Amino acid sequence: MVEVVIDSVRVSLTNQQRIVVLREINAERYLPIWIGPYEAEAITIALQEIEVARPQTHDLLKNVLSSLNARLLRVEVVALRDDVFYGNLVVEHNGEVLNIDSRPSDALALAVRAHVPILVAREVMDAASITPEKDLQTPEEPREAVSKPEVLDEEADERLSVFEDFLQKLNIGDLDESEGGEEGDEENPDEEPPKKR
Repeated sequence: MVEVVIDSVRVSLTNQQRIVVLREINAERYLPIWIGPYEAEAITIALQEIEVARPQTHDLLKNVLSSLNARLLRVEVVALRDDVFYGNLVVEHNGEVLNIDSRPSDALALAVRAHVPILVAREVMDAASITPEKDLQTPEEPREAVSKPEVLDEEADERLSVFEDFLQKLNIGDLDESEGGEEGDEENPDEEPPKKR
């Protein structure tokens, strides 16, 4: 198992669904999990320590465990099958450790309230996690793709040559003099443009 923390809760711009992003401790690996809007709200409220007037469902579950003298030890994301994540609550009661099946979103909402570790099965992290360095292209790759010269047709080449002629005849010294307010100075067509350094 790999220990993770909740990095953020985000909203997808394409379909407005919520995603909780788990980050591996001491590593730059991220595990995004799609969750429902109510679970996203429950996690966000607990992360931001917002006080609510009445207990929410995950507060209720925490209170029930406490009333029964049971202790939540940790929550786990144990499997990924057919694009569905499976969660687990590890609860201690009367010296016995119980594994209780749970959706990861509910387990996470409870973990934030109980301040317990969140663990993810290594196979799940290997299969579904994102590593920014590996997933983003290196800077050299896009440059190679972009720097390949495109074959221009004659018409496009002709249009570009007009700009090249303009730039070659442009005299920067004349521009500086005209900024000084001297009017009537005309460009000397016989004068050679300054050479590039």
